[in-house]
Amino acid sequence: MDTQKVIENTIGFVKGKLEGDSSGHDWWHIYRVWNMSHKIQAVEGGDLFVIDLAALLHDIADWKFNKNESAGLIVVSDWLESQKVAPDVIQKVIYIIELISFKGEGENNKMALLEGQIVQDADRLDAIGATGIARTFAFGGWKGNEMYNPGIKPVSNMNFDQYKKSNGTTINHFYEKLLLLKDRMNTNTGKKIAENRHAFMELFLNQFHNEWEGLK
Repeated sequence: MDTQKVIENTIGFVKGKLEGDSSGHDWWHIYRVWNMSHKIQAVEGGDLFVIDLAALLHDIADWKFNKNESAGLIVVSDWLESQKVAPDVIQKVIYIIELISFKGEGENNKMALLEGQIVQDADRLDAIGATGIARTFAFGGWKGNEMYNPGIKPVSNMNFDQYKKSNGTTINHFYEKLLLLKDRMNTNTGKKIAENRHAFMELFLNQFHNEWEGLK
């Protein structure tokens, strides 16, 4: 098997599925996660082929864009089989994709594989900081959520079912997910990068709330 050819084919496959998406889960999100996965892997180690495939394919099976999670995983599995990827590699990629997504503060599915920890950190890093802020507002607009409503309070400790059905405000999403991610990083490299991005979000939210009240 020519692993480089598989990666090139997979890039084309993912672009065909996600290019032009307006929810913040477009090809460029995948590209950033893929690049960040390489940066983390260079320090932390791990099988780069597994990391590449998981990073490139992680949103193809996302529960938000499929009738259910199983349907998306079948799409990923079928693609990898069509590329003659070894069964043990497919198993690892599917395992990573199954556990990668944040599914509510009350859910804590621990990622065991180092390769999965790396891709999960890269994905979570793209959800915070300046890029994360931009993606959050893109996703909120895509869902039709209010930007902010002081009468709608953030919900703590949501389980997966509650999280899936949540239609809170975009600002609430920071408190329900994004500000929690810094402390859920797996690798030391991910934790270091998350510190700066987390601080930037806190700065943004402070400015936002001050402007909302006409204080600045």
